[in-house]
Amino acid sequence: MKRALSMLLFVLMFVLCLAPIAGTAEGGLENGRFTETRHITVEIFDRSNEGGSPPDDNTFTDFIKEGMLRDHNVAVEYVRVPRWTEDTDIQNLLATGTAPDVCLTYNYPAIQTYANMGGVVNLTPYLEEHKDLLPDLWAFLGDDNIFYDQDPDTGNLWAIEARLAEATRINTFVRQDWLDKLGLAEPATTEEFEAMLVAFRDNAELLLGANAAKMIPFSISFDVGWRANYLLASFVPDSLTDKERFIFGFDDRMFTFPGIKEGVRLLNKWYNDGLIWKDFPLYPAGDTTEDSLIKSGFVGAFMHNFDYPFRNEDNSIHNVMKALNGDDAVFTTVDPFKNDAGNNVKYLPAPVDRKIFFPSTNKEPVASLLYLNWITKLENRRVLQTGTEGVNHEVLEDGAIRMLSAVAPDIMNSPRNIDYTMTINGLDLGDPELNAKSNALAYPGVDAAIVQKAYADTNRGARFNRNYKAGEIKAEEGIGSALADKRNVVLNTAIVAAPDAFDAIFDAGMADYLASGGQAIIDERIEAYEAIYE
Repeated sequence: MKRALSMLLFVLMFVLCLAPIAGTAEGGLENGRFTETRHITVEIFDRSNEGGSPPDDNTFTDFIKEGMLRDHNVAVEYVRVPRWTEDTDIQNLLATGTAPDVCLTYNYPAIQTYANMGGVVNLTPYLEEHKDLLPDLWAFLGDDNIFYDQDPDTGNLWAIEARLAEATRINTFVRQDWLDKLGLAEPATTEEFEAMLVAFRDNAELLLGANAAKMIPFSISFDVGWRANYLLASFVPDSLTDKERFIFGFDDRMFTFPGIKEGVRLLNKWYNDGLIWKDFPLYPAGDTTEDSLIKSGFVGAFMHNFDYPFRNEDNSIHNVMKALNGDDAVFTTVDPFKNDAGNNVKYLPAPVDRKIFFPSTNKEPVASLLYLNWITKLENRRVLQTGTEGVNHEVLEDGAIRMLSAVAPDIMNSPRNIDYTMTINGLDLGDPELNAKSNALAYPGVDAAIVQKAYADTNRGARFNRNYKAGEIKAEEGIGSALADKRNVVLNTAIVAAPDAFDAIFDAGMADYLASGGQAIIDERIEAYEAIYE
């Protein structure tokens, strides 16, 4: 990993020596429109959705391209980046000087790494000089999101933070029909959740008949830190301080938070008791094996993104499972995991989302900012988030928008088209009440009551992160992906270990994680926090 990264950094430095400095002919703008056509490239996630729309050529890309040419005389070209490997792929593109002009990623340390090498545009001067051209971007994101990552010492700004419009993370999904068939109430505690899984396992023949051997009481994936987050977080002491959250918050899976090990120990017990899918570590991100097992009706419970079973319209887990197993075969959300104080605590991020940045090879930063402003404008964002009336949605008497199943090229490949509305994740129609009503109707074939319950469960007891403005943590540079890989290996191997080997495997893995850079990050974060707040 280190050798590969070193080679990428070498290539990047070579490319940067050849690349022109980011800039634009700033004349030639009349009423926000270039007098000569400008060209920009924009990253778009390729989710490889079965039956989806081509991500770079569909109704929504046409809408944006036509609008940008009409309003700003800017030609837009989309560049596909695989969603499930985007962290690595965008670094490869940066290193070779072929990254799109407008990029987005969830990995801010990767941006910082290339920014330190001169590979990313400092947005501060462009935003300040051209603020009058970006009224929609500024009104929607505000100073908080636009300058969220600005270095307090240098004033450099390498990325704009998109707005997270809805306080959601994951949910715990349980087969409602299995609960009903076994006469079980929704589990309200961790102990009741475990008892439910045992009941699923012990009644496999009743629940699955001839397919009893395929019973999976509880399913997770290799990404345990995400897929079991609410369970693991329930083992974090209620007394966790803001300082501790900042110190350990560099990993969004909370791997080094106090108490997490005991949550992993419980998963180890469940695995050895035959309650967890035995093959969960074998399949990488983007693999559809687990989804197929859930759709087939073999899985009793799982945790995932708060609306995961409802996504993808006719091909959603919800709709396919009902078609294969009957109308009663549905998942409901439950919220059983309480911490040591008896609270259902969810550690949710600040209202920021993807990080939008411009590589230094971007020769049109102003045109790129105009692109961000255009997709953020409410009237444009509304079209992108809801599509065409009669094709993607219908408007009810109270103004609420009910989503419909569409076909390519009108299919939205991501929830609310977030891959195109890169400045927002979550629905915003300009009216909170209308948002709430429409969110409950956002998933074709899914009862609105199920969706409303999912929203209520996902953020109950939310504790939001703060923006500490601590500046760059140099120890994080270049090692985020490597540490994430190590974290996943530790969690996977500890869960599948024999119970008497659990402590040795987990402790050795954590020691390696810390020695590989984790401890250096923790130490620097302690120093940064104390310098500002103590």
